[in-house]
Amino acid sequence: MEKLQLEQVTYRYKKSDKDVLKEIFLEFTRGKVYAIVGPSGSGKSTLLSILAGLDKPTSGKVLLDDTNLAQIDLDKYRREQISMIFQAFHLFPFLTAMENVCYPMEQNGISQKEAKVAAEKLLSGVQLDIEHGKRHPSNLSGGEQQRVAIARALSSGAKFLLADEPTGNLDEENGERVSEILKTLAHEENYCVILVTHDLDIAAKADVIYRLRDGRVVESSETGGL
Repeated sequence: MEKLQLEQVTYRYKKSDKDVLKEIFLEFTRGKVYAIVGPSGSGKSTLLSILAGLDKPTSGKVLLDDTNLAQIDLDKYRREQISMIFQAFHLFPFLTAMENVCYPMEQNGISQKEAKVAAEKLLSGVQLDIEHGKRHPSNLSGGEQQRVAIARALSSGAKFLLADEPTGNLDEENGERVSEILKTLAHEENYCVILVTHDLDIAAKADVIYRLRDGRVVESSETGGL
C-alpha cells in the first residue's frame, strides 16, 4: 500500500444544486506530508471526509493502490488503512492516555498485555512517558492530548494519517512540536500525512501544498519538506 488517488472526484450534497468538489485529481504517496489549504467553504473538510471513506464521491474514483474504494469494505478500510487526527482531540475522557491508545488495538483483537506494550512505545514516540500514560485527558495539556491522539491514530497500524486542523487548538510551541512529530512519521517511518490547515506557517513546512478554492485545486507546490 503506497498511494491514495482521487480521479475526477466531484461531490454534491443531497438536495443541493452546487458541487462542493469539482473534478479533483490528486495523488498522495507515503513518505510525505501534504497540506490542504484554502478559505472556509473551499471543500477541504469534504475532501478529507472522502479520503477517509466517510463520504462517497458523487462521481469519480478514490483509489487505494489502484483499488477503487467503492469495491472494498469501508469499515475495514477505516480500521486498518486510514487513521484520523482531529483538532478537538476526541479522546475518551474516562480512559487514561494509555487506555485511549490501547483501545483501537484491543478492538482489532490484540490482547490487553500486547496492546499495553505497544502503547508504551507509541506514547514514547510522541514524547510522552509512562506517567503521562496514567493520566486522564483532563489532566493533560492540549499539546499532550494531541500527542496522545496521534499515538492512538498510529495504534491501528494504518500508514495514511488524515489530520483535520491538528494544531488548531494549540499554542505555537505545541503546534511546532506536533508538526515535527508528523514530519518524523512521514520522513523516517514512511507514513503519508495529509493535513487540512488554516495555519500557513504549518502548511509551508509540508512537502506538498494543495490549495483549494470553490471546490477546485487551483494551485499545487512542492516546498522541499518540513
